[in-house]
Amino acid sequence: MSSRLNLDEEVRLYTTNAEREKYGLLATLFGIVVSLEYLERAYVRDSVSASEYSPACTRLLSQYKTMLKLVSDDVPSVEQFMARYRMDHQAALHRIQVGVPATVEHSSEAGPETAKWVAETTQNFITFVDALKLRMRAKDQLHPILQELVTSYARFKGSKDWEGRSKMVGWLITLNGMKASEELTEEQARQLSFDIEHAYAEFFRSLSGKDGGS
Repeated sequence: MSSRLNLDEEVRLYTTNAEREKYGLLATLFGIVVSLEYLERAYVRDSVSASEYSPACTRLLSQYKTMLKLVSDDVPSVEQFMARYRMDHQAALHRIQVGVPATVEHSSEAGPETAKWVAETTQNFITFVDALKLRMRAKDQLHPILQELVTSYARFKGSKDWEGRSKMVGWLITLNGMKASEELTEEQARQLSFDIEHAYAEFFRSLSGKDGGS
């Protein structure tokens, strides 16, 4: 006689550690899309200011891109992901498709390029920090991302006087001197993470007092 189904027993989505990891990543992606939806609605209703909205939106978009890479085998596109889980989050979908915050998409004529550069540089900062958190340590993993960050950072006139610029250039030089497969030590990675976080904070402080224009 077959055993009876216990209705009080928890139903498991996975039976292996690999499946558990996969569903954990999918759940994180689901949460990012939902968070982005609520952020978009809050911004439209003036529940959050533009200064609060822009960095939060940029971070969520960056996290979305990172998560999508991690689940690419199971999620061909965000549209298919949302259809699979019956997600009616059109504001989030639009923001993902555009790829930049609404403050950049609808920037004023007074300085659209500056607004775009701020968003791009912020996203580059977040992408690099996320790479370190994902334990990327090799030169061929970090150098291209850091180079893109420094390039976008250098667009701002005041950047030549910012401490963060010299720190990041110093790390570029360090990475340049390594072989492609050579990795940073944990001590180096920790210092690099500290320097990037400091440069990121300095970047936003500089923008709060002036336009940060080109």
